Amino acid sequence: MPENLRVYILDDDEAVRDSMSALLDSYGFEQKVFSSANTFLAEVSPEYAGCLLLDIRMPEMDGLEVLQRLVKDGIKLPVIIITGHGDLPMAVKAMKAGAVDFIEKPFEEDVLVESVRRAMAIGEKIYLEKTEQKNLQSRIERLTPREHEVLVHIASGRQNKVIAYDMGISPRTIEIHRARVIEKMQARNLSHLVRMAIEAGVLLAPN
Repeated sequence: MPENLRVYILDDDEAVRDSMSALLDSYGFEQKVFSSANTFLAEVSPEYAGCLLLDIRMPEMDGLEVLQRLVKDGIKLPVIIITGHGDLPMAVKAMKAGAVDFIEKPFEEDVLVESVRRAMAIGEKIYLEKTEQKNLQSRIERLTPREHEVLVHIASGRQNKVIAYDMGISPRTIEIHRARVIEKMQARNLSHLVRMAIEAGVLLAPN
């Protein structure tokens, strides 16, 4: 598991925060705790990775509002809602809004730990996908304008002769550019290059 994955705990009840933190610490989870929704939202960013344990009932802003803010800001952090029995309808709304689980107070320790494990697995997958996307964009940015143009044509399924005709250069020159693109993109082969280009959205605009 990547080192920067953490369990973020947001709960205004100090006793609950301390209890969850101590429990997760005993299982080796890195954590960071927050007592205020505003403080958390002022700090959280798309770079956060892991999962969030979120109390549904807080004075400044309820957990559903926090979740909606995360979705609006494009922060893909798996959320586990911590709820009291009377807050169950709100917890269901949170699940519909994107929370991955909810746990009722008082919670069973093994239930909380298992839920966190599942959420962290989702968080790790999201983190790895974002890292791969960044790496992919970095490789594309290393291409020259001409190499990028060739990549766009290749990703759109065009043959070398057609690309050469459209670009006004020889098929041999296209082959040279294609070899350089494959090298810079660190593609295993042509099909791998095409898959990466499609994932990065590198396609010709429809006529």
